[in-house]
Amino acid sequence: MDKIKAIEEYNSKIKRVLISEEEIKAAIKEAGKKISDSYNGEPILLVSILNGAFVFMADLCREITVPCEIAFMCAKSYYNGTNSSGIVNITMDLEQDISGYHVIIVEDIVDTGRTLNDVVKLLKARNPLSLRVVTLLDKPSRRIVDFDPDMSLFVIEDLFVIGYGLDCGEYYRNLPYIAEYNQ
Repeated sequence: MDKIKAIEEYNSKIKRVLISEEEIKAAIKEAGKKISDSYNGEPILLVSILNGAFVFMADLCREITVPCEIAFMCAKSYYNGTNSSGIVNITMDLEQDISGYHVIIVEDIVDTGRTLNDVVKLLKARNPLSLRVVTLLDKPSRRIVDFDPDMSLFVIEDLFVIGYGLDCGEYYRNLPYIAEYNQ
């Protein structure tokens, strides 16, 4: 396949933009302010769930105006497809003691809720000062476990979405907006 054809194929999978880059920036600015106001002077640890949340984490931490630390975990339930496998696998865990922190899990999307439910249970057992979940996207219609994030920047319908860190087969994470994937 030549380069032009490959690019056309890549672009043909972007069905429509759902949330613009400007809308994302504005929502993150507001979330950063809320977090800053809530934890002024308290020890904050932002924990990004890789791979999808790294873009969101980078922008969110720059909008937080109080001291915070960052850490990363990797939890997977999607493996090169558009449907969750139903099995949550922690492939990279935190190495630090979180008992002296207000932990804020930063996630790209809450879909079935399985991944975050498992991560929250794991981290609560480590006795943080508090534990909250902030997600860029929330898809409550897909929930199969009883889980609600503490802060959702956008609630979306049941669509497979890409961009701003979210992928399909590891592609499309670099899009500066959220788009519907053309399956």
